[in-house]
Amino acid sequence: MRVFKEIGPLLAALVVLLVLFGLWVPVFLTPPNLIDLLQQVTVNAILAFGMTFTILIGGIDLSVGAVLALVGTTTVYVLTLGAPEASPLVWLGLACSAGLMVSAVFGLINGLCAAQTKMPAFIITLATMLIARGGAFCFNQARPIRVPAHQEAFLALGNGRLFGVIPVPVIVMLALFAAASVLLHRTRFGQHLYAIGGNREAARFTGIRLARCEIAVYVICSMLTGVAGMIHTSQLYSAEPASGIGFELNAIAAAVVGGTSFTGGVGTLYGTLIGAIIIGILDKGLNQAGVHFSLQYIVKGFVVLAAVYIDVRRRT
Repeated sequence: MRVFKEIGPLLAALVVLLVLFGLWVPVFLTPPNLIDLLQQVTVNAILAFGMTFTILIGGIDLSVGAVLALVGTTTVYVLTLGAPEASPLVWLGLACSAGLMVSAVFGLINGLCAAQTKMPAFIITLATMLIARGGAFCFNQARPIRVPAHQEAFLALGNGRLFGVIPVPVIVMLALFAAASVLLHRTRFGQHLYAIGGNREAARFTGIRLARCEIAVYVICSMLTGVAGMIHTSQLYSAEPASGIGFELNAIAAAVVGGTSFTGGVGTLYGTLIGAIIIGILDKGLNQAGVHFSLQYIVKGFVVLAAVYIDVRRRT
C-alpha cells in the first residue's frame, strides 16, 4: 500500500499520457508500437536504476554516457579479435567480461574519490566522463567498430525476441530491476543508503560505514551502465565512440520524474522505472506526432522542472 501511495500519481500520469498520445497518434496504443516503446526505454531505464542509487545518497554520476560508449567500444574491439572459426561464445564471454571490468574500474574510481576526498561528486564524475569519452575515441581512430556478423548471441542481446514477441532487452531490464529493487528495498544495505541520504552525519554516528556504501553505490551504477552499454551497442550493430552523449541527462530526468529527490534519502526504483517509461512515451509519442525535435527537448525540460517543483513543494 505504501509503495502504491508513492507511485500512484506517477501511474495516473502514465495512463493520462498513454490516452492523450493514443488519441493524437492512432497507432500509438497498438501492441507492436507499445512493445517497441518498451524496447526503446530499456537503456535509459537501466542507466536510471544506477543513477537512482547515486542520487539517493546525495551524489550524482555524470560519467554514465561516456562509460557506456567506452564499454561498447571495448566489448566490440575484443569481439573483433576472435576469428570466425573460433568459439563465438568464448569470445563473447571474454568481451563482456572486459566491458564490465572497464565499467567497474570507473565505478571504483568514482566511489573512491567521492568517499575518500572532499571533492564534489559532480566534479569527480565530470572528470571521469571526459576520461571515458577520450578512451572511447582511442579505439579505431574514433571510427565506429562493427559487431562481427558471426556474433549472433551478442546481436541478440539488443535485437532478439523471446518467442518472437518479447524483446530480450526488456527481459534484461526487468531482471535488473527485480535484482536492484531487492537490493535497495529489502536489504540492510538499502536501508543504509536511505539513512546516508537522509542525514549523513546521523548515519555515521549509528555505525554505518559511509565509505564502503558510497564506493559500492558507484560501482553498482557503473556496472549497470556496462550492461546498458552492451545492449545499446548491440542495437546499433556497431560500437560508436560518440554514442551516449546526453544519456546521463535522460537518466537523471527519469529518476527525478520518478520521484527521486536531489536532496537524497527519498526515491524508489518503482518510481524510476515509471519515470523512464514516461520519458520514453514523450520521446516516442512526440516523434510519431511529427513534433520537431527542438520542441521535444523543451517539453521534457518542462516535465523535469515540474517534477522538481513538486518534490520541493512536498518537502516544504
